[in-house]
Amino acid sequence: KNSTLLQYRGSNSSLKSSIKILPAALPSNRTYQFMVYMVNRRNSSRTATGYLLVQVEIIKSPMIYIACVISTLCSENQDFQLVNPTTQVALFSICPDNCTIIKNITWNVYQGFDNGSSTTVQWVKFNQMNLYENNWFFGVNTSNFTATNQLFLNNPQIMYWQFEVMYSFSLDTSSSALNFIINQPPTNGSCSISPLNGTTSTSFTISCPDWFDKDGIQDYSLYVYTADISTKVIIAFSAVSNFQVFLPAGNDTTSLINIIINIRDTSNCITEYYMSPITVQSDSEGINKLITTFQNSASSLTSNPLVRILSSGNQNAIGQIITSLSNEFNNVNTKNIEDAISNGISATTISVSSLGESQTSQTTIVSANNSATIEYNSQLNCYANVRDYLITFTSNLLITTSDSIKLQASSLARFTEATNQLTQKTSMLASDKCYQLAQALYSMANKIPYEDVQIAANQISQCASNVLTAVNGPLQQRTSILDLDFSRSTNFPSDYDTDLESVWAHPNLVDGGNDYSWGAIEQGRYNYYQKQAANQITTQVNQITSLL
Repeated sequence: KNSTLLQYRGSNSSLKSSIKILPAALPSNRTYQFMVYMVNRRNSSRTATGYLLVQVEIIKSPMIYIACVISTLCSENQDFQLVNPTTQVALFSICPDNCTIIKNITWNVYQGFDNGSSTTVQWVKFNQMNLYENNWFFGVNTSNFTATNQLFLNNPQIMYWQFEVMYSFSLDTSSSALNFIINQPPTNGSCSISPLNGTTSTSFTISCPDWFDKDGIQDYSLYVYTADISTKVIIAFSAVSNFQVFLPAGNDTTSLINIIINIRDTSNCITEYYMSPITVQSDSEGINKLITTFQNSASSLTSNPLVRILSSGNQNAIGQIITSLSNEFNNVNTKNIEDAISNGISATTISVSSLGESQTSQTTIVSANNSATIEYNSQLNCYANVRDYLITFTSNLLITTSDSIKLQASSLARFTEATNQLTQKTSMLASDKCYQLAQALYSMANKIPYEDVQIAANQISQCASNVLTAVNGPLQQRTSILDLDFSRSTNFPSDYDTDLESVWAHPNLVDGGNDYSWGAIEQGRYNYYQKQAANQITTQVNQITSLL
């Protein structure tokens, strides 16, 4: 009834065996009969006719919403969202309607091609998702989906990407998609460093002129490594293109250090600029002078060049000096342990390796001689006392950005690496700071790239593990009792007569067993305070772990 004949003959040059009918082209609540009439190319007398009845009804498909987990990393650019090739894409989808019976969720990825002759992008399905599932792609059949930056880094020629989610229900399916365009990183600039060689006390000048990005340059950050790029650590960050840095010593053999500078735009897109290695030697004279002055005349330390830098309040400079000193102290500590072991001191009583640190090589044990023990303990307590002093310069540093967290966490991870040299005070102050860093990271985790979160979290975890190992070492008789801790625990407090809560006012808190000698009482007081510190740090480390 009331039928109208519509004809589609296709192109004269290439007849089509299928047609596409666009949405809303056929009014609903009607039945349509489709007829196809085909003629054989070689023999026009041979024909065929086919029919199909199609009923068009209104079926309300549930609406699917899709968005970025970190909205700040998906800023809009006309019809597209910007995505940085060095960061992952984390998406989530929700079905706000009546979606109680969801049979399946599937994510698809499409590559976009612009042929230049039209304003539209042609989408082609990325057919290698199965090959890279749980490698590049995570959550393919869940409401949350992640594509790592390897997708973009391994397809640098693709400028357009589409991520589609399809929800399957009992009677129909519904889908939604987000289109992305690759954000272009800063270009056309260069970086230089002056001088090309120096020591850990040399102030190097970094200059990065002429960098351009249509979104604007946000900041510059400097990373260094000696041999393995996977061990690179952040040393500095700056909002200006010219800044000064103190660099750690380079390779043990050549003193060469490799430098990478990240130039970041306001949309968090980064260009990595690799500089030629430079020579940085340890300022052994300056470091030894710091230690000697601390031992002989601590009151005159304010005039020491390194202490003046540490007192500046500049978190870049403080982090750099702490990192350099930590590397030197850690190397000395490793050598002292190796010398002690070679002289017969058991490795299990003087050192516990920190997380990720290689074990000290075990040599043939000979009978320990008294002079070796005295020398080891002298060096141990000397460096422990200096660390106890240096940690105070990190306590009040402001935590501002993700780079700030990475820099402070990195320097603390190295500072606490020698777990046998950390006093109660050092461990507790480092634990407090790492807890503050974990809190700050948690508060901004949904606003910064996942890659930044991962770097910072790893360094904070390293710091937390180190202080927990350090404070429990003496209690487990795995490391030596430090002189500074013992004296602080056993010296009469100034408020002995008035502080009724003091352990000195409650001898029953000190467990000396049946030994009531003065030495046993002092050991009991030390154990009490060490256990108190261990309990506090254990609680804090658990909180850090929960935040991370």
